[in-house]
Amino acid sequence: MYRRRRPLTHPEVSVPRPFAGRYGAFAMMFAALLFTLAFSPQPVDAASQPVAAATDARIAGDETRTRFVLDLDAPIAFSVSKLADPYRLIIDLPAMDFRLPPRAGEEGRGLIKAWRYGSFAPGKSRIVLDVGEPVELDKSFVLPAVEDQPARLVLDLVKSDRAAFLAAVEATRQPAAGADPVAAPKGDRLDTGAKTKPVIVLDAGHGGLDTGAVGVHGTLEKAVVLEFTRELQRKLEATGRYTIHMTRDSDTFVPLRKRVTIGREKNADLFISVHADSVRSGKDIVRGATVYTLSDRASDDIAAQIAESENLSDVIAGVELSAEPAEVTDILIDLARRETKVFSIHFARTLVEELKSAVKLINNPHRSAGFLVLKAHDVPSVLIELGYLSNEHDEKLLISPEWRERTATAVAEAVDAFFQPRFAMEKPAAAQATAQ
Repeated sequence: MYRRRRPLTHPEVSVPRPFAGRYGAFAMMFAALLFTLAFSPQPVDAASQPVAAATDARIAGDETRTRFVLDLDAPIAFSVSKLADPYRLIIDLPAMDFRLPPRAGEEGRGLIKAWRYGSFAPGKSRIVLDVGEPVELDKSFVLPAVEDQPARLVLDLVKSDRAAFLAAVEATRQPAAGADPVAAPKGDRLDTGAKTKPVIVLDAGHGGLDTGAVGVHGTLEKAVVLEFTRELQRKLEATGRYTIHMTRDSDTFVPLRKRVTIGREKNADLFISVHADSVRSGKDIVRGATVYTLSDRASDDIAAQIAESENLSDVIAGVELSAEPAEVTDILIDLARRETKVFSIHFARTLVEELKSAVKLINNPHRSAGFLVLKAHDVPSVLIELGYLSNEHDEKLLISPEWRERTATAVAEAVDAFFQPRFAMEKPAAAQATAQ
């Protein structure tokens, strides 16, 4: 049974203030506007509703010419583009209802090694074809339904060379979906004073056509972590102490850099990314929850492996990997990064202690690695691996409502313990203001 633990303190760590800190006098000028818009009623977007269903798919041919066929219940518009390193063909579609066989895309043939599908953004779906070498799109068309034959999307691929493939990539290059068109802020966010409650951004990993890890019995990471994040959101909102934002609240893909941007745009005081990965070695041994913080060098081999896997999310979804902006040499950024690291480690330690009495933890449960999603230099951030879907015992727990509720309670307790010094500081200030 889960036992409530007392809030923890760490004398070696400075008390978390309202996270204005030394860099809090600087903030994004649009923070208040973004905060207001986040709570404004949003109209239903008709474009996000499925316009057609995909009912089956198949691959035919050999390593000289390969055909990809997608059966549809209605004709659709589509576009095809290419991405290199690794070689991929991207088929962009309107919102689709994918009714494909459970293991569709896992096996390739000819020039296509494997493929995947899913929602990519509101009103948009995507199919990504992994190709083992440069290819040319010889033909692409949609056949209308005829008698008992469904409508079909057909792509014919033929062998090409790298120079031609890269030329095609350059010709169709567009800004990566979800990428922030504005230059990365320099860390000078303006604290407008508009928020009173701590702001927490919950990040359910993966989504859409990026399923994440797949369990021993077929459990999808993207589904497990979304259910857990929703449960955690409910528990935190029920306290009335926090403002909660989600990077995604549906089965939709969100690029890694966009997740980081959301945390900064919402002026978050804490960013919690939730995952349930798998490991490629020792899968029958490695199990239990793990809490990760950011570091340039991985703390161990498993941490390095998990970070490598998570950082490939954008590749899996067919997002162009534009070069990361160069680090800006700025004393404010350096101070913010150091302070953020302290807060991140403080919360990670608090979280590990709360989880100890609720769930099984991996050995050395606080680890670190270079996770891209944790790289907001002014937002304390952690990544929770709830368990490992490559372990049959963990998979069984991860789909248990009772386990999910108990674990979410532990995380919520850790959040309360983390912000308790801030609440304690605000009470005297509020009482003094009332007296005046």
